[in-house]
Amino acid sequence: MTSQKTQSTTLKIAVIGDVHDQWEVEDGIALKHLGVDLVLFVGDFGNESVEVVKAIASLDIPKAAVMGNHDAWYTATEWGRRKCPYDRSKEDWVQEQLDLLGIAHVGYGKLDFPAWNLTVVGGRPFSWGGPEWRFAEIVQERYGVASLEESADRIVKAVKSAAYETIIFLGHNGPSGLGDRPEDPCGKDWHPIGGDFGDPDFGEAISQALTAGKTIPLVTFGHMHHTLRHTKKVLRKPVFRSPEGTIYLNAASVPRIVENGGEKLRNFSLVSLEAGVVSQVSLVWVGNDFQVASEEIFYERSASVVQPA
Repeated sequence: MTSQKTQSTTLKIAVIGDVHDQWEVEDGIALKHLGVDLVLFVGDFGNESVEVVKAIASLDIPKAAVMGNHDAWYTATEWGRRKCPYDRSKEDWVQEQLDLLGIAHVGYGKLDFPAWNLTVVGGRPFSWGGPEWRFAEIVQERYGVASLEESADRIVKAVKSAAYETIIFLGHNGPSGLGDRPEDPCGKDWHPIGGDFGDPDFGEAISQALTAGKTIPLVTFGHMHHTLRHTKKVLRKPVFRSPEGTIYLNAASVPRIVENGGEKLRNFSLVSLEAGVVSQVSLVWVGNDFQVASEEIFYERSASVVQPA
């Protein structure tokens, strides 16, 4: 299936929003039925949920992932360590997750995909989101990064080491600059309502990559759930298209598995990439029969948009 796909100019990408322990064997089967070529995980697999990460790491589809704040829930802060369900002097569940993912974890790194002439570059691992330097201790301990400026430099370093000019950015939280309304892709939806809760280091790194002439068709992330805290009348805006043509996708449709009339439905964000340009973004819900039960198209490239030469 994959070999046939790589001969065409269309790449089908599945982006898995915040998992929060909702991952089952059926999810891997569903991805096969959907015929995806590449799977991107935005993190928050669970609260240091080693077993969930183990299952995802065993997925035999090309993949890349970045760790979220929940993936260091019992390690990154003093209050988390007080609630830790295991002996941290004997075990390190954060490192176990990283070891299981291996090269698929692209936080502060990159993974080249020669079959499609593209590189996936990861943002800051364990991001809590927002303009403040949160979860600073674990980032400094594990990666030697001590400030947002150093963090941006670290992401840019990964960009410079990429084998290909086409870059897909994968973060846990999205970059700053996508709007300051609570319903924007990274907008603050808790009191006081409003404000840009994107990561400034991620935004700076993307800006530098664009300035360097890199082609960036897609930036995808999660963390900021589609369901808003201050209202149930609307959902968070999942897609933003920049003037440069980059599609920014928030894939955090949570919960990602729901029960509906006795049927279990699981969601996947799907991105079609044609000749290096995003042509469609949708959210699909897959049913018990592994068929698409519903689809919501978030973005479709207009016929008036001219393909780059």
